[in-house]
Amino acid sequence: FFFGFAMLSSSHTMYRTIDSTPTSTGGWTWAQSLLAASGVCICMGVAFLAGEALGASSQSQMYALTSQVASAPSVVLGTTVQRGPGAYVQRTQVATSALEATNQFAAVQPLAGNSYMQAPATGVSFPLLASLLAIPAAVVAAVATLKRRETPSVAMFAATSSAPASYTEHTFPELKNDRLLRAVRGEPVDRIPVWVMRQAGRYLPEYRDFMKTKEFFAVCKNPKQVAEITLQPIDRYDLDGSIIFSDILVIPQAMGMAVKLMPEVGPVFDEPVPDKAAWEKLQDKIIAENGLTAEPGMTAAQKTELLVANAPKLVSPSLDYVYAAITETRTQLDGRVPLLGFCGAPLTLFVYMVEGQGTRTFTKTAQLIHSDPETAHQMLLVLAHMCAHYLAGQVRAGAQCLQVFDSYAGGLSPQVWMDFSLPYMNLIADIIKDKFPEMPMIGFAKDAHYALDVLSESKYDVIALDSSLDLGKCHQMMQAKGKAIQGNFDPTTLYAPPDKIREIVGSTLKAAYGDKVPTKYIGNMGHGMSPDHDPEHLRAFIDAIHAHGQK
Repeated sequence: FFFGFAMLSSSHTMYRTIDSTPTSTGGWTWAQSLLAASGVCICMGVAFLAGEALGASSQSQMYALTSQVASAPSVVLGTTVQRGPGAYVQRTQVATSALEATNQFAAVQPLAGNSYMQAPATGVSFPLLASLLAIPAAVVAAVATLKRRETPSVAMFAATSSAPASYTEHTFPELKNDRLLRAVRGEPVDRIPVWVMRQAGRYLPEYRDFMKTKEFFAVCKNPKQVAEITLQPIDRYDLDGSIIFSDILVIPQAMGMAVKLMPEVGPVFDEPVPDKAAWEKLQDKIIAENGLTAEPGMTAAQKTELLVANAPKLVSPSLDYVYAAITETRTQLDGRVPLLGFCGAPLTLFVYMVEGQGTRTFTKTAQLIHSDPETAHQMLLVLAHMCAHYLAGQVRAGAQCLQVFDSYAGGLSPQVWMDFSLPYMNLIADIIKDKFPEMPMIGFAKDAHYALDVLSESKYDVIALDSSLDLGKCHQMMQAKGKAIQGNFDPTTLYAPPDKIREIVGSTLKAAYGDKVPTKYIGNMGHGMSPDHDPEHLRAFIDAIHAHGQK
């Protein structure tokens, strides 16, 4: 019966207290196992003492009965598993460290075929033998029932986790689906969490209907309208994360730059900043509009220092509408999924400001970087500090995870990215982690495969991958560095029929993770949704990711 209790405790999973990763299929603690075994022993001891009190009146009858039982080939006493020449029962041995446990096996020698149990000299009655066998068996059954009740089902993973830190003074509904946040922390999940970039946008008919008579940036400044649009894909799909509806270019707008969203072109700036003279003009405008004081004769470098020192004033109150939208949206989400905040990486914002719009050639960007790197670094430094304080405001407003989008990371050479993007992405992460140590952060450097090694050393918790990278290899690499990954299905996959989408997603995940639900992985695409994507094809994509590892 003692070994029976050991077997009962062998199927529960234990987790490290630091990272909550599975370390053993052993179950109960030593105290629980000892208590169970002690209960059996006590019951047996009581039964034997009772037998002693009854005397030896039925000694000869009991001896005969015991001999018959012992000689029967179908009865084995003292063990519960018989495998060939030896019996092996799994047990749990708790290591001296409270953080580790390992499975070991205890060998139990089988009884010889002609073995029998000799009766005690004082004798035991037949009812007493029945009690001796029945009482421990009842205890085993009772403990097994309790174990079934206390063992968490896989479905409970989505609703239970270590409590994340809260950095907001607002009160929000309790989070019901925390799979995405669990994945960031490396905790087990019952299915792969998934969200997609640009999941609220023009591919949705409800979005197009809503925006028919509205201007894009005007909607971004209306918290209730932002909340309605942000929830559109949450209402339609079984997603595990929501991202606030906004735009990366609100930062240049906060600097006083006018930008319009032009049909078939995208965002266009009235006055780009292609050179030092344009930058100094913009510096003076920012200083004046924010009530700062520039001493006579200040250089561009000194004005940059002034702007950096006053970065919080540059993003608030000018971007308070984003913070209000985050608070409103998280309230309306009602805890259904976590809410992500975001910003553009400094280099990506820099490209838009210098070029005046999106680009494929990076002509003006390359000219400024190579001919006047000092001015480029001044602009990037101000942008980085503004981004960091902007994200900090989002956290205080209720954002539960942050992503930094470097959409133009791969537009120039690897060395340009290392010199003009990486330091400023790291600066943002350093500032955020200093203020909010446990705030999950996702870093996304699109088309910059060469960035993986250096990003793995950064303070970003999750490295988002573009579609050019091998999912399984990147997952192994980043897990070794303690990082999670996100991505990285090709958005063009959604142009395939739904059955083909399910096939591609299933085979890709199987190649990367086998049949298991991985930890430290968030399903997504290598970039965002396109306006001509079929909404039902996205549903097939989401469902296929959720189906992986399910039985």
